This record gives sequence, C-alpha cells and structure tokens, in this order.
Amino acid sequence: MSPRPLKDRLLLVAFLVVLVVFGSLVARKYWLSRPGETVPEPVSVVEAPRELREIMLYFGAPDGAGLMVEAREIEDCLTEEECLLATVQALVNGPIGDLLPIFPSHTVVRQVAVEGTVATVDFSRDLIRGHPGGSQSELLTAYGLANTLAVNFPHIRQALILVEGETVVTLKGHVDLREPVAADFSFGRQYEQEGKSLEPPLEVPAQEYEQLPRED
Repeated sequence: MSPRPLKDRLLLVAFLVVLVVFGSLVARKYWLSRPGETVPEPVSVVEAPRELREIMLYFGAPDGAGLMVEAREIEDCLTEEECLLATVQALVNGPIGDLLPIFPSHTVVRQVAVEGTVATVDFSRDLIRGHPGGSQSELLTAYGLANTLAVNFPHIRQALILVEGETVVTLKGHVDLREPVAADFSFGRQYEQEGKSLEPPLEVPAQEYEQLPRED
C-alpha cells in the first residue's frame, strides 16, 4: 500500500499554512502603506500644573520677642481642608529666611477642622516633646498659629490646639490652651513698632500646673 496520499495531504496542509502567513504579512504591509492611514498612538493624560497660592505665615522674630510675617507660595488646593492642612504644614516646616520656627519641625499635622470661627488643629505628641517651653515660646506658638489661620482664612478667628485628638492644658506649663486662642495681630505690630514683647495674657496657675501629669 503506497503512503503517497498521506504525504500529499501533509504537503497541502503545509502549503496552506504558508499561504495564510504570507497573506497576513502582505495585508499588514498594505494597510500600513495606505495614504492618510496611521496607527493610532495611545493618548497620555497630562495633569495641568496647579497654580500657586500665596500665604502669610507668622514666625518668631529673630530675637524671639514677637511675631513677624513671612510670605510663602504653595500649590493651590481644591478644597478648604487641603488649603488648611497645607498652610499649617508650611508653618510647622518653619521659615526659609532669618525668622525663628515656632513649632518643632518633626511635628505631624494630623487634622484641621473648622466649626464656625474656630479652627481645631490636631498635632502629634511631638509638639509637646520637642517644644522648648517658656512663656514667650508658648505664646509664639499659640498666636503664630491663630494669626496664620486668621490672616489666610478670614472667617477663622480662633485656633484650638489638640494633641493626639485630646485637649491639652498647656504645652510646657505656661500658656493655657484649654480654650481656643483668638488671633491677636497686635502681638506682631507691637514688636515692630516698639521692639517689645507682650506680657502673657494666658497663664496656668503654678499650683494648678504642679498637679498636672507630666508629658514624656
């Protein structure tokens, strides 16, 4: 019995496969060479750069006797919450000139919430651990925060400081932070005009402070 028919069928199948492959290549070449026809390229979406937003930040004067303003530009934000967080974070990051920082640089801004005219700012415990203490330093922190928020967000007039979500009595035993601190722009103006610092208006009584638990 001759194996010829089987061999012929195999040759036919091989021929058809080659013909299909060759036809595909020719068709592809013809499609690409057609005038006016181009292979579409993937569209890349490029996010437009955000505009810059100018803010005013209150830092300590070079001699630490009062507050002075430093202008700063940050990326514009889409919501008030984003703007509040970015502004307070810029304040925590510290000045870029000769002024003095009023927050420990490693302090984390956990949240900023606004109710009425009061902005409640929640910080990490690093605020207390890294703060130098003293009446003047604590005043600079309290009023620097309140003034920064009020000047950039006019509907905010007071700032309440929280640490890890809890109200704090004081940072290091001097300025009472149990109630919101109202913005007071005379703190900076008096320094600029007279070269004087303000007397601390908010003090925790010494006897009461001695009974407070100490921070680690």
